[in-house]
Amino acid sequence: MKKLLIIIPIVLLGITGCKKDLSYLNVDTKRPSVVPSYTLFSNGQRNLVDLLATPNVNTNIFQLISQQWTEVTYVDESNYDLGTRSIADNWWRGLYKNVLINFEASRKAIPTDVTDPIQQKNELAQLDIMEVLTWSILVNTYGDIPYKAALDATNLFPKYDDAKTVYYDLLSRLDADIANLNVAGPGFASNQELIYGGDLNNWLLFANSLKLRLGLIIADSDAAKAKTTIEAAAPNVFKSNANNASFTYFATTPNTNPVWVNLVQSGRNDYVPTKTIVGIMNANSDPRRPFYFTPLNGNYVGGTVGSGNAYTSNSHPSDKVSMADAPYVLLSYAEVEFALAESVERGFMVGGTAAMHYTNGVQASLDYQGVAAADAAIYLANPSVAYATATGTYKQKIGTQKYLALYMDGFDAWTEQRRLDYPVLVAPPTATSGYPVRYSYPVNEQNLNSVNWKSASAAIGGDKVETKLFWDKF
Repeated sequence: MKKLLIIIPIVLLGITGCKKDLSYLNVDTKRPSVVPSYTLFSNGQRNLVDLLATPNVNTNIFQLISQQWTEVTYVDESNYDLGTRSIADNWWRGLYKNVLINFEASRKAIPTDVTDPIQQKNELAQLDIMEVLTWSILVNTYGDIPYKAALDATNLFPKYDDAKTVYYDLLSRLDADIANLNVAGPGFASNQELIYGGDLNNWLLFANSLKLRLGLIIADSDAAKAKTTIEAAAPNVFKSNANNASFTYFATTPNTNPVWVNLVQSGRNDYVPTKTIVGIMNANSDPRRPFYFTPLNGNYVGGTVGSGNAYTSNSHPSDKVSMADAPYVLLSYAEVEFALAESVERGFMVGGTAAMHYTNGVQASLDYQGVAAADAAIYLANPSVAYATATGTYKQKIGTQKYLALYMDGFDAWTEQRRLDYPVLVAPPTATSGYPVRYSYPVNEQNLNSVNWKSASAAIGGDKVETKLFWDKF
């Protein structure tokens, strides 16, 4: 009995101790109740880039709409079919749910996680720059969107805000972010933000370059606002390819480029470059072709937009753009230089000449792709490429070269084509609609937020893909 009496207390003590230790079993390690602000921020960055980079036809068909690629067998999306795969719903949901909600959760957590006031201010500015970029993508896709009330979890039926009002608020937010960035202080650490590795000098250039982009987009609808915006940003934009806002993927899963996932890992042969882009580049013996496409019997061959194309009878996306660790560029030095060239043509005071900035833009694109200096010089001297001798208006010259430089950046290629109307894109004969200058609103919005959807649709002139956005005047 003595033995038993001794054992029983020991067992009881053991049980009591286990009760305390077993509390960890109630913690779901895959769904932590508290997530660090920097994790939410980097997750938002990754989700945004994945959406922009993926060629998955369930989400992102901008390379198909802008006729950089076309499909081989299933050609619905190349024919402007946005409804069969609920593309507009998936794009909307991805940006709101997977990107903006992460950023907003990070915003709420930063004051708790970060005690240094300078670091806190810098992190909030970095985060807001990413939010501004994301909101601008939503506006430039749909027009009027839920904005002020969009991320309020208690409001299940948010009203839509006027696109122009949202856009101008984004410009004001960028101004505040630029003013708040203190490059001498700390921000997100190098392993906490996935574009510049914490380099605040580059973040400041990025913010101003984004401001330049957004200012130019409204140039046809509000030249005065565009002028003040662009002239304020121009002195502090990207100076070289080293400043590119570039997201680096890895060669091993799960952190690989979505292009590799959809083209290589999947084993599918769904896409070929189009006659549109290949034809432009062939006409001028463009030295970027081997970096963009694979050759076919020594030539570069593009497929017919919207028609069934034999995969083996056309060039394919190059190995370079299909690499698992191919980076994705959110905003490039080449784009900035083309924007400055156009700004000069519009009479904005940004310094330099249109020809100088245009040449810098083409050169930046060639350099980024790895074109040899001798080949680049020959291309730039081509009378059909050189700014002084190339045919067409400044919109045609700049628009065409910008379109080529934006290869693999389907969303911005689509935006620039809508804005400048170059290169001229001929709709496929079997297109289901006119050329899409916006995405229609998601079916879920029509069904679940119908009152606000109807109001927004009426305000923009109809929920049709052909309805132009407020800045698309020509």
